[in-house]
Amino acid sequence: MIRENYDSETKLSWVLAALAGTLAAAAFTHSEGYFVTFMTGNAGRAVLGVFTDNQWLSISALALLLSFLAGVVTAAVCHRRVWPQRPHGALVLTAAALVTATLVDWLLEGGPELPLPLLPILLVAFGVGALNTTFLRDGEVSIPLSYITGTVVKLGQGIERHISGGGTVHDWLGYFLLFTGYVFGAFVGGCISLFAGGTWMLVMASVVCVLATFYTYGYVDRRGLWK
Repeated sequence: MIRENYDSETKLSWVLAALAGTLAAAAFTHSEGYFVTFMTGNAGRAVLGVFTDNQWLSISALALLLSFLAGVVTAAVCHRRVWPQRPHGALVLTAAALVTATLVDWLLEGGPELPLPLLPILLVAFGVGALNTTFLRDGEVSIPLSYITGTVVKLGQGIERHISGGGTVHDWLGYFLLFTGYVFGAFVGGCISLFAGGTWMLVMASVVCVLATFYTYGYVDRRGLWK
């Protein structure tokens, strides 16, 4: 059923949503609770820190939001000018950002000590922003990998159509699997955090991302998805 009703791009998005979940767990579990995928939360924190007399909360949240935005803009520019025929080139940016975050934490920020400081987490947020531009259609993001709020809204709408008789299971199953992929990735990241801390958590996240990059390039090559 899945093979017949979902194309290769959609199935690949479930894998990359799991990567986004893993990166979210890597940043959250071993830092001071920084969000690298939840920009709604960061936008709220940036404002509410002013009212709670917590300037660092506002500053860090705004920095994460801007870093994520920078990743989106940089990847979008690269999609347009550097790799117009390589729709999944954003993964290279994500992998490079994670490797750089690992090196920055190891060489400049004190190594494996916890919690992870903000600077390497900003690089992770940049990488997640780039990752979200992986799937484009007519120049716009068609599958936002870490925007789980939107995924849950579409999941709910699909369920309503199905139970009302106006749709089928396929109106919601794809969104459910995208959501499941993200949650599974967060679970994997949480498991990794139990035995890999600080810089080593970033190392593990980098390895996962590099493997996902190679998998993606091999996956799209086998299926001729380059456009």
